[in-house]
Amino acid sequence: MSLKKKIWILLDLLGIAALVGFDQYTKYLAVIHLKDQAAFNIINGILELNYLENKGAAFGMLQNQKAFFIFVAVVILGVIGYVLLKTPDKKKYRLLHVLLSLIAAGAIGNMIDRIRFDYVVDFIYFVLINFPIFNVADIYVTVSTVILVILLLFVYKEEDLSFISFKQKRYREIK
Repeated sequence: MSLKKKIWILLDLLGIAALVGFDQYTKYLAVIHLKDQAAFNIINGILELNYLENKGAAFGMLQNQKAFFIFVAVVILGVIGYVLLKTPDKKKYRLLHVLLSLIAAGAIGNMIDRIRFDYVVDFIYFVLINFPIFNVADIYVTVSTVILVILLLFVYKEEDLSFISFKQKRYREIK
C-alpha cells in the first residue's frame, strides 16, 4: 500500500471518529436537556427538538430487532472498509471517500446507541411535514447515500468502479 493510500485511510478513520464523536455528543446533549421535557421549538411550527428512544429502524420500523440492526451495520461497515481499501488514489474518488466515511460514521453512531441502550436516541423533528424524529447519524447516512446514488448514476462510469470486484482475477494459462 502506497504512502498516499495510507494517508487517505488515516484521514478516513480520523474523519469517521470525529463524526461519530459529534453524533454521540449531540445525543448526549439530547438526553441531558430534552429527556422528560416538553419539545423545544427552534422555528415555531417548522422545526423542534423532541426526545425519542427509537427501538426500530427508519420511521420506527422493525421494532426491537437489535441483533439484526447490529449485524446489518457490521456488514455495511465491512463493505465500506473493503471499498475504501480498494479505491484508487485519484482525485476523482475523494468525494467517494467522504461519502463512505459519512455513511460509516452514521452506522457506527447508531450502532453504539443500540449496544449501549438497546435503542437509538432521536431528537430532531420537522413539525411542518410531520417527518419522523431523527438524529445526526441519520443525517450522515441519508444525505450521503442520496449523493452517493447520484454520483453512481450520473458521474462515475462502469469502468471507474472496476476496482470494486468481489471476483477473483483469472489468469490466462500460457500454452
